[in-house]
Amino acid sequence: MKKLILTAVFALGTLTAINAQETEVPTQEPTTEEATQNDAQLMAKVEVADQTFKQIKVAELPAPVAKAVATDFKGATVSKAYTNEKGEFKLVLATEVEGKKVDKTLYANSKGEWIKKAKLEAKMKQ
Repeated sequence: MKKLILTAVFALGTLTAINAQETEVPTQEPTTEEATQNDAQLMAKVEVADQTFKQIKVAELPAPVAKAVATDFKGATVSKAYTNEKGEFKLVLATEVEGKKVDKTLYANSKGEWIKKAKLEAKMKQ
């Protein structure tokens, strides 16, 4: 009787182990929208690298850009500022995150609106 119960327990354990190994984890293929978004991110990354920015004084930033930094990034200061021929601004912000000093690079237009490629650059550096 003991052997019969012991055999049943081992058989149940073996079947459970075999079933667990046969379970497939479904993988998700990127949708067309996600693939397009990834392509756009790569193109924006290349676009950022190709642009040439000239350094300017922080005091020369337009008022809308300075106001956008003050409202969206409280406690951050602009340590370096650059501009290009299109009138876009590359800003290096000095901030503190959990007691550590961190520099973030962001891009804005002359109206103080953040440019999407700024988010990509910020994510790449983090």
